[in-house]
Amino acid sequence: MNPRTAHDGAIVNALTIDVEDYFQVSAFSEHVQRSTWETQPSRVEANIDRILTLLSGANVRATFFTLGWIADRYPGLIRRIFEGGHEIASHGYDHHRATDQGYGAFLADIRLAKAVLEDVSGSEIKGYRAPSFSIGRRNVWAFDCIADAGYRYSSSVYPIRHDHYGMPDAPRFAHEARTGLLEIPVATVRLLSSNWPAGGGGYFRLLPYCISRWSIRRVNAVDRQPAMFYFHPWELDPDQPRIEGPGLKSRFRHYLNLRRMAPRLSHLLDDFRWDRVDRVFLGGGG
Repeated sequence: MNPRTAHDGAIVNALTIDVEDYFQVSAFSEHVQRSTWETQPSRVEANIDRILTLLSGANVRATFFTLGWIADRYPGLIRRIFEGGHEIASHGYDHHRATDQGYGAFLADIRLAKAVLEDVSGSEIKGYRAPSFSIGRRNVWAFDCIADAGYRYSSSVYPIRHDHYGMPDAPRFAHEARTGLLEIPVATVRLLSSNWPAGGGGYFRLLPYCISRWSIRRVNAVDRQPAMFYFHPWELDPDQPRIEGPGLKSRFRHYLNLRRMAPRLSHLLDDFRWDRVDRVFLGGGG
């Protein structure tokens, strides 16, 4: 694809937010049952409003991959995102990993999420992202479901090695996974015959910001491709309630450098050009 460029010639990248609350992350699923979600103190509205303010100040539009569960309970939040000029996309209904579902259950889940989000936002939902990037070699049939459900693109593959997800031999850049369905992987850099993460998440908080900046610049300058970047609302919330029970590794990944996230995002917004996924990869908007 020919990358979209800004007036100064810089490649425009895709900025995305996975809209889920702190107690809904996959690493905590064994310790916070879905049946208790309604009783957990929610932080998602305040965190999203903070993100909207940050994006507005930088004049950046983004794509919000949103749980249908969130949209059902906070429809006003979804409308605020949409009215801010951002794209609403689907993150499934209630954060079930694709690898934990069969064909029928997965299809029903992504259809339900699409219907809820379209009803609340009043807009077509074009994109889907599997929770925890849970499409890999064992369940590539999920792309058939995503296409069948009427999505135009997916961002469900992270082509790296990771203990919870990843398809390291998958294409690194946007490609047609099924007829009419574009798969847009999270950004990576290719070094030493391996793919290394460059698209956000916990790596953005773990590593010094200069590494993320170098990686995205390399994707733009060497690969001449737009980068797909993502983060979560709870990553800007150092005061979120602590979940009891997860192991040391899960706690480290979740809580590391939360106070540094907002300043790093401000640098990221200043250092690169950003827009919604549909405008960067589909050439459209609205």
